[in-house]
Amino acid sequence: MRMGRKMEWVGRANHMGGIPRKLVFMAVGAFAKAVATLLNTTSVHNADTLIRLVRSRPPGVPLLTVSNHMSTLDDPVMWGFEGFPLFDTKLARWVLAAEDICFKNALLSYFFRLGKCIPITRGAGIYQEHMNEALDRLSDGAWLHTFPEGKVSQEDGPIRRLKWGTASLIVRAPVTPIVLPIVHHGFEEVVFLVLSPILSTLSLLLDLFGSVSWTAYLVKQFLAL
Repeated sequence: MRMGRKMEWVGRANHMGGIPRKLVFMAVGAFAKAVATLLNTTSVHNADTLIRLVRSRPPGVPLLTVSNHMSTLDDPVMWGFEGFPLFDTKLARWVLAAEDICFKNALLSYFFRLGKCIPITRGAGIYQEHMNEALDRLSDGAWLHTFPEGKVSQEDGPIRRLKWGTASLIVRAPVTPIVLPIVHHGFEEVVFLVLSPILSTLSLLLDLFGSVSWTAYLVKQFLAL
């Protein structure tokens, strides 16, 4: 039986006049800017190439960016560098996101759909329904970002074996996309630098006003990401 696309209607540009999407991009964009430019020192090489391709590709030509995957904050923080049009919802990337992490329930599904995320079930193959959705976005001439390693990898060594789903999108796209590889480093340190103070504060508040079991539960959920 063919499965439907999970909450695809939320990801449409005209959903509630586009206002919820704009609010999400403003909030998440501000967070990414703060992490990338205020809390850290970020150096970007060949940023002009990425910005040019995001802003002014030939009409109908899709952009496919691929990168290594070092933390759960890679996206959106990697787009938070100075000069990048992070708050423009029309120019913003679509991104493949793990269904078991980002789409666990209706609330998370709604939020990540507003953020132009496409749920992918790991191990379900290249012809799963949401891969077809990603192909539709390329067919529209949009920008799609993927993490072809398939999961977070913080090993200090060569990039791991790539999944072939990204290659299948390139082959199957009606218009061959412009492919731009991106390599980043240091995001594995950013996660704990940013979230540790938040978790510590939350843990203290829960110890004072809540239950220790809730504290342990939240920390466990974070470590499981």
